[in-house]
Amino acid sequence: MAVKVLVTGGFGFIGSNFIRHALENRPDWHITNLDSLAYSGNPENLTDVLAHPRHSVVIGDIQDRPRVMRLVAENELVIHFAAESHVDRSIADARAFIDTNVTGTLSLLDSMRVKGCGRFVHVSTDEVYGSLPLDRPDLKFTEETPIAPSSPYSASKAASDGLVRAYHHTYNIDTVTTRCSNNFGPWQFPEKVIPLFITNLLQGRKVPLYGDGLNVRDWLHVLDHCEAIIAVAERGRAGEVYNIGGDNECSNLDLTHMLIDALGADTSRIDWVADRLGHDRRYAIDSSKLQNELGWKPTRSQWPQALVETVNWYKANETWWQRVKSGDYRETQHRMIAEAS
Repeated sequence: MAVKVLVTGGFGFIGSNFIRHALENRPDWHITNLDSLAYSGNPENLTDVLAHPRHSVVIGDIQDRPRVMRLVAENELVIHFAAESHVDRSIADARAFIDTNVTGTLSLLDSMRVKGCGRFVHVSTDEVYGSLPLDRPDLKFTEETPIAPSSPYSASKAASDGLVRAYHHTYNIDTVTTRCSNNFGPWQFPEKVIPLFITNLLQGRKVPLYGDGLNVRDWLHVLDHCEAIIAVAERGRAGEVYNIGGDNECSNLDLTHMLIDALGADTSRIDWVADRLGHDRRYAIDSSKLQNELGWKPTRSQWPQALVETVNWYKANETWWQRVKSGDYRETQHRMIAEAS
């Protein structure tokens, strides 16, 4: 029997990888991809499956309540990726983050409440937990860690997480929340550190490294993330939060050196820049709940192999990222928006 799935933000980095992975691995899933084609929503991420018979595209905003109400009513599973996610942009101006991450999520939840059935998977971030100290490597974020966001971006995601929890408890909506660590892999918009550094180095440019470079992140391959989301969507307990991590911690400085080495450059290409405001020192995920309850574990995230494979993907797909960095991909955005009007 066909499973009708609404994916929000399906032209983004994680959403596009998820749609491709789900089409390959869930032959009974019929996916509707709702995306507003904001700046990082790139239709060229899914060129190979745009015409897939189990993939349909709707260009629209999750704040458009009548449209969202209709789409939620037509699907039994909603997987909510759509979000503004770049911390630096949130520091410059948080309004879009409140609009999309909070008001947009509320629009979806209200549609779920009216429908009265179906499952809602809310894709969130470990950044809602705040920061861990560098001198306590034994500490990791668990699902019981208090919420303590440090940036406007993480505050907007924490607010949306709170709405999801409240709608489950108040209206008995079948919701599940995931909180992932930093993702990496193919098709990532090159404002994020790994594709930015890879593509800058390929272009002969410098790479901007914040502060002392000692900030630590737990890196998760996007396909490991996709498999975890499917596991949660199919078998997760209603009302629960599941952390998703790669068990792959690395400082930004060590990451920079690995990328420089992988691309045959040298440390003269590092541009030391002033630290980000409120820069969290360390993220680390304990994903034992997800592993023990649902049998998931990361199999693609370990470095150096996974990082080298990612470097090789960007080397082999220069046309794609050149179009993103030049802005030429917007031609495809504008054409699809015009066709949908």
